[in-house]
Amino acid sequence: IYVQVTYVEPYFDTSELQHRPTHFDRNYNLKRFMYASPFTMDTNRAHGSLHEQYKRKTILTVERAFPYVKTRVGIIDRERLILSPIEVAIEDLQKKTDELRMAIQQEPADPKILQMVIQGCISTAVHQGPLEVANIFLNPIMNGLELPNIHHNRLRLCFKEFTRRLAEALKRNKTLIQADQREYQKDLENKFTKFTESLQPLLLACKQSTIIETTLINNKSVKKIRSSRSFNNGTSTSGSVILTGSQPEEETPT
Repeated sequence: IYVQVTYVEPYFDTSELQHRPTHFDRNYNLKRFMYASPFTMDTNRAHGSLHEQYKRKTILTVERAFPYVKTRVGIIDRERLILSPIEVAIEDLQKKTDELRMAIQQEPADPKILQMVIQGCISTAVHQGPLEVANIFLNPIMNGLELPNIHHNRLRLCFKEFTRRLAEALKRNKTLIQADQREYQKDLENKFTKFTESLQPLLLACKQSTIIETTLINNKSVKKIRSSRSFNNGTSTSGSVILTGSQPEEETPT
């Protein structure tokens, strides 16, 4: 028997966030909390390389909403979500984008915080940084080794937003620096240029592959519809139902 003390944070799904727009709404009447646990599938280590790093999210529902007169409330429900390595990478990239956005919008502006966030995003010395994420998950698509899926497309869109925020952050920093930091600003801009030049072919390959894959799927659907129509002209209706795919495929038990 042991006691594990774990940091939790309020958890909201997408629909709930729409009804909690303010800071007060997101810190009052809270019944669901979340904590994350990193793990790897094939080893006992919690942390691994990017392509083998999973994350388990545990969502807890308590019997009384916080704040409450008691500081300890019982848990009545527990839900677990497993994030794949590419989903973990997407979430991390979204967090970096949010950090950039908050540093840009901070008033009064703090140049040290802004420069620290920019440096952490584009510095070549950062291990497993954003460019490494793109190389691991998007490079196989560019080389034709994998077909893109919905997660690859989400990662591509996250990189577009991330790059846009980085450009805004550099522009903001340029208005805040003193004369003795002009060389530092130039160095950051050069690193950003190299970063975007290395990233662009990966994003373009992912976008083109997604368009090709979508076109093939649409063409396949058209063929199915045409064949069902010609089949339905002289035979039974049940055959056309199977050809158009309106019936769900039978699931294979696991």
